[in-house]
Amino acid sequence: MTETTTTNEPFHLSSLPELGLTAGDLRRALERGEVRRVVRGVYVAAAAPDSIELRAAALRLVVGPAQVVVDRTAAWLHGTDTYAAVELGQGAPIETCALRGHTRSRLAGVRGRSRDLRPEDIVELDGLRVTTPLRTALDLGCHLRRREAFAALCSLARGHTLEPCDLVTAADRFVRRRGVVQLRELVPLVDLRLESPREAWTLLAIHDAGLPLPEPQLWIEVDGVPTFRLDLAYPQQRVYVEYDGVEFHDRSDEQRDHDRARRRWLREHGWTAIVVQRGDFTGAELDRWLGELRRALTAATYTTRRW
Repeated sequence: MTETTTTNEPFHLSSLPELGLTAGDLRRALERGEVRRVVRGVYVAAAAPDSIELRAAALRLVVGPAQVVVDRTAAWLHGTDTYAAVELGQGAPIETCALRGHTRSRLAGVRGRSRDLRPEDIVELDGLRVTTPLRTALDLGCHLRRREAFAALCSLARGHTLEPCDLVTAADRFVRRRGVVQLRELVPLVDLRLESPREAWTLLAIHDAGLPLPEPQLWIEVDGVPTFRLDLAYPQQRVYVEYDGVEFHDRSDEQRDHDRARRRWLREHGWTAIVVQRGDFTGAELDRWLGELRRALTAATYTTRRW
C-alpha cells in the first residue's frame, strides 16, 4: 500500500478509488500495521507522528463548515484525551454541533448534536470551528461520568491555564442543564497542579471520603536541594499518596532502584506512603487504601497533639 504508507497526510475511505486502492488493500495494510485509524473513516500512515495538526487535518475530512467540533473530540483537539484506548483503536467517534440555522450532521461515524453556542464559545483551530477550552471543559464536566469529568476539567484547566474561579463563574450560565449539579460540585476542586487523570481520580476519591485534601506536587528537599516530588502530600502529617500505574516488572532496573531508594529515604525520615494502583478506584480496593489513609492521618494527628 505504497500510496498511503509513504505520506503523512490523512485520507478518507471515500478517497480510496482516487488512490487506486480497494477496501481490501486498506484492511490488509491495517493488519500489517502500515496504517492506523485517526477517527472513524479516516486513516493515516502508521509512522505519521500524532499532533494537533494531524488530528485537525483528519477531522476536516469529515466535519462540514457548518459544524462545530464539541465535547470529547474538541478536548482531543485541545490536547486532552478523554477517549478510551479501545475507542481510539477502532476510530474515535466524532462529536459535532450544528451552527444556528443548520441541521446536525447525520454522517456515519459523526455524532451530530444540537446545542445553543454563543460566538464566544467557538474558536477556529487549524481551519476547524471548535468549542473553546473553557466551553469544552464545562460541557465535559456535565456530560462525562464524575471522575472522568473531573479529570477532563483538570487537564483542560492545566493545559490552557483556566483558573477554577473562571470555571465557577462560567458554570453559572448553565441553568437547569442536565449535569450542571455535577459540574458545580467539581469545578471548585479543580487544581492545575494535577498532572494525570489518575491523580485527579485519586484526589476526588479523597474528597468524596470526607478526608482533608492533600497538596499536589510537593517537593522534598535534601540538603536544601529539591530531590523528591510527591504526587499528593500532607506535609504536616508526613503522609503522601502516590498513584503508581506502572507495573513494577515493567520498569527498568535503574527505575526500580530509584523507586526503592526514594521510598526508603522517605520512610526513614518519617513519611508514610499510601500507594494507589490500577483497579483501586472501586469496591473493596478503594475502601482499603482510603482506610489506610484515614488511619495514617489520624495517627499522625494524634502523635502531633501528644507531642
